Amino acid sequence: MSLLDKEAVKRAEKFLKGFDQSLEVIILENSARTAQDAAKALDCNVGAIVKSLLFRAGDDFILCLVAGDKRCSLNKLKKLKDKKDISMASPEEVKTQTGYTIGGVSPIGHLNKIEIIIDKSLERFIHLFAAAGHPNCVFKINFINIQKITNGKVEDIIE
Repeated sequence: MSLLDKEAVKRAEKFLKGFDQSLEVIILENSARTAQDAAKALDCNVGAIVKSLLFRAGDDFILCLVAGDKRCSLNKLKKLKDKKDISMASPEEVKTQTGYTIGGVSPIGHLNKIEIIIDKSLERFIHLFAAAGHPNCVFKINFINIQKITNGKVEDIIE
């Protein structure tokens, strides 16, 4: 079975194609479970890899799209959202909210509507690579289009 036949990858691909027919899922021979793995497989700067990190803020969830060479700042996120209690979502919550498992969480095609915040530092790159529903699947997109396709808000959320 091809990775493109997996439900999560199909969902990400359908969302991609609905946005722009020219965007496609890239299958990597080696896992891109970490930003370092993905950058090595794609021969690109680790910062151009988009990490999709899900946080829980009370009963709400926030997906932060962060450059692979940066860390999301919980303090900045708490200030931005005016919440005292924000923490990483559990693997079960990630699966329930996004429909993806950790390592393959895509910024698009989620099961539930999730607020998305995009790390401003991703602007540095001409091309970005984000997960497409599986650790071996990614898609290439530019900064303007990742904002459009995710309807995400650009903020300074890194340490």
